[in-house]
Amino acid sequence: MTDPRALAGSRAAPASADGLTVGRVADALGLTVRTLHHWDGIALARPSLRTTGGYRLYTAQDVERLQRIVLYRELGLGLSAIRTLLDDPQAAAPAELRRHQERIRERITRLEQLDTGLSRMIAAHERGVLLTPEQQRAVFGPDWDPAWIEGARARWGTTAQWAQYAERSAERSPEEWQAIGGAMTEVEQALGDAFDDGVAPGDPAADRLVDRHREAFSAFFPLSRSMQVCLARMYQADPAFAAHYDGIRHGLADWFRAIVDESARAHGIDPDTATWE
Repeated sequence: MTDPRALAGSRAAPASADGLTVGRVADALGLTVRTLHHWDGIALARPSLRTTGGYRLYTAQDVERLQRIVLYRELGLGLSAIRTLLDDPQAAAPAELRRHQERIRERITRLEQLDTGLSRMIAAHERGVLLTPEQQRAVFGPDWDPAWIEGARARWGTTAQWAQYAERSAERSPEEWQAIGGAMTEVEQALGDAFDDGVAPGDPAADRLVDRHREAFSAFFPLSRSMQVCLARMYQADPAFAAHYDGIRHGLADWFRAIVDESARAHGIDPDTATWE
């Protein structure tokens, strides 16, 4: 709190011998003149003196009251509560201040939670998955390469889908990622089994697998049929993805693209002109 006596040494407009001007007090306390006029108008903090010209002058006692008002306001008290604490001799100041202290502590807890959430969100935008390389391999399989995520960020980091992926990632625990990884593994195993069984593109069983893949993949971000065509095209063309699918069954990447393309045609989408939406 500002020592009222120190105001005499400030560079604000000079005060009279008996009091300090509104402008000088406002500058010293970090308030606006308008605020002081308002508090005067509602009789919360009135200057005790006036100049012969009618200008307000604050005494040292007035400034001390203002300092208490500023302090209470910074603690979150409303002007009505502040008036009670200052003017009601029966007011239980410690009890009232403790109530506000609890509110402040609740706000601090909430702000700390928000800070943690923002930190995770930033990290997710930068890293994609908030798992260690060891956790990633445990979730996505031993042949998983954590460098794939960095490559994906370099390639799609400015897209809306990456933002959706990152925001979901920031909220997920290792256990939730485990469930998502398990769902994708089940889909890939079902694709391999269907491939072994000779399921042809366009068969109802193949179409169901295409829908199942799109549903499981949408845990990362919403995947439309047109986007799924582009994804299957990438699985076939990208050496790393092709190796992953061909590691499940040799030729699976080509077959997967074929069943996705045929399913897209059945829904009025030309695979040759499909775009990433």
